[in-house]
Amino acid sequence: MSDVIVVGAGVVGAACAYYAARAGLDVTVLDRGPVAGGTTGAGEGNVLVSDKEPGPELELALLSSRLWRELAATGGGFEYEPKGGLVVAETPEVQERLVELAAEQDVPHEVVPADGLRALEPELAGGLAGGVHYPQDAQVQPMLAAARLLRHGAASFGRGALKVRLGVTVTGFTRSGDRVTGVRTSEGDMLAGAVVNAAGTWGGELAARAGVTLPVLPRRGFILVTEPLPRPLIRHKVYTAAYVTNVASDSAGLETSAVVEGTPAGTVLIGASRERVGFDRTTSLPVLSRLAAQAVALFPALREVRAIRSYCGFRPYCPDHLPVIGADPRAPGLHHACGHEGAGIGLAPATGHLLAQVLTGRRPDLDLWPFRPDRFRSGEDR
Repeated sequence: MSDVIVVGAGVVGAACAYYAARAGLDVTVLDRGPVAGGTTGAGEGNVLVSDKEPGPELELALLSSRLWRELAATGGGFEYEPKGGLVVAETPEVQERLVELAAEQDVPHEVVPADGLRALEPELAGGLAGGVHYPQDAQVQPMLAAARLLRHGAASFGRGALKVRLGVTVTGFTRSGDRVTGVRTSEGDMLAGAVVNAAGTWGGELAARAGVTLPVLPRRGFILVTEPLPRPLIRHKVYTAAYVTNVASDSAGLETSAVVEGTPAGTVLIGASRERVGFDRTTSLPVLSRLAAQAVALFPALREVRAIRSYCGFRPYCPDHLPVIGADPRAPGLHHACGHEGAGIGLAPATGHLLAQVLTGRRPDLDLWPFRPDRFRSGEDR
C-alpha cells in the first residue's frame, strides 16, 4: 500500500510525485502509456509569466518559475533555458495594451520601442510597433523534465519513495463508504491513503469514474519543427500579442497566433494553434500552412528554412482557464492536478509543491480556493 497513487506520468503527475516523495511520502505513479506519452510529449516546454492575466494563475506561474530555477540548479538535465520572452505588437494600439497588461501584472519587464526590437532579435521583421520583454520566461524540454522529476523522486531523498508502473490502466476507484481508498486497474486493485488525478486531458474522464464532474476538454494544437540551423536565428521565445488573446479565448473554433522559438538542438518550433475538435489527430495542412506563414511574417529568414515535421497534442481545457488543484470534497481521498490547458509544463512544479503540502497536512504557500475542484456549475462543459 502506498501513501499516494498518482495517475498520470506526464510532467504534472511527475511533479506531484517528486514533491510528495520529497515530503516523505511513499508514492506510486501509474500510467497506461509511457512517461510523457500524452500532452507533455506534444508540448513546447513553455515556462511563462508573460501570457498570464493578473490573478491566481499568475501567482501560480511566479511560484513555478522560481521552482523551475531551483530544480535546474539542483540537478537539471532537462534543457532549462532562461531565455526570456518577447511579446511583439503589430500596431500602436496593441502595443499600448501590452504595456498596460505588463504594468497590471507587476512582474519584471522592459517596454521595448519599435526601434529597439532588433537589438533583442536581429532577424525580426520590420514594421512592428514595439513589444515587451519578460526576462523570467524560460523553456524546458518537457519529456526530459517529466523523466528527470520521476528519476530524482525515485532517489527518495532519504525520506519517501517513488515507484513508476507503466502500461497500467486505471478503470475505477476502491472505496470505504464515501472515501476513495485506491484504484481499480488492469492489474488489480491498488490501495493508497490518497489518489491524485493527474491525467491531463483525460482528467475529466478519470474524475467521472469516481462519480464527480470535472469539465476538462481537449483543445488541439499543432507545432511545426524546422530542420536544425547552423547558427541560432531566434534568441528568445517570441510571440505576437494575439497569443495572449487566444490563450484566454473560449472559442471552440480555430485560432492561430505566431509563436516562434529556437531549441538547443538548433531546430525552430513554430506554433500556436487552438481548436476544440475532440481527440481528432488528423493533420490539418491548412493549419500548418497558416502557422508557417505567420512565422515567416515575423521572421522573414525562415522563408528559406525547411519544416521537417509537425505534431499535435491536446491541451486540457477548463471553462475558466484555471487548473484544478487540490482535494475534492465530493470524494474524500481524491485529489486533482489537471486542467492546466497549455500551461501545464510551466505550472507543474508549483502544482506538485502545493499538492504535496496538502497531502502532508501543511498550509499551502498559495490559496488554492480559485483552483478548487467543485467550483464548476453542474453541467458546465463548454
